[in-house]
Amino acid sequence: MSRLKELRVHGFKSFADQTRFVFEPGVNAVIGPNGSGKSNMADAVRWVLGEQSNRSLRTRRADDVIFAGSEQRKPQGMAEAVLTLDNADGWLPIDFAEVSIGRRAYRSGESEYLINGVRARLRDVVDLLASGQLGANELVVVGQGTVDAALSLRPEERRQLFEEAAGVKGLQVRRNEASGRLMKASDNLTRVGDLIAELKPQVRRLALQAEHQQQHDTLGTRARGLV
Repeated sequence: MSRLKELRVHGFKSFADQTRFVFEPGVNAVIGPNGSGKSNMADAVRWVLGEQSNRSLRTRRADDVIFAGSEQRKPQGMAEAVLTLDNADGWLPIDFAEVSIGRRAYRSGESEYLINGVRARLRDVVDLLASGQLGANELVVVGQGTVDAALSLRPEERRQLFEEAAGVKGLQVRRNEASGRLMKASDNLTRVGDLIAELKPQVRRLALQAEHQQQHDTLGTRARGLV
């Protein structure tokens, strides 16, 4: 299974300077006083994984993730976060022992994603991570109060939670997408069948006209031969 090896942030929320967090195998704990950036570090993980909700990122606007400045520091023009994942066992379908996923946001409103330093689309990142049951919508980051909220869920809601954690939800989504494509293909075949049925009388009429024309040409040739 893929493992988080490193998180690098620069200009992201309270991290004005480039900051590097290294995670060893096993359980890691990040401790510090209130306001030291622990929650912002978790937000950075969500953000790189493709989170688009300002509410989930505890922001009001998309550019709120960029360091806003302080009395001693000027505001940054860009926010960047990069996750490095251990992929030695091939958990993610990409031929690299380590996979880095990066995201950048600019005050101009532009943003970009990177896979191993190469620019990519958001869809590319989402598809790659989804193949390993990772992503902004998966239970990768469990926020404060999530466990307590889970205990009060109704049975059906709790089942959905476990399905999401087990990766079943992603399979169901892909199954539904495949089913939708099959229905669309079936509708297209039906329309093609209707079109063929509409064209059959025209085809028969054209075939009859062609036969009459051929007979006319044959008779004309014979008549010219008699002259």
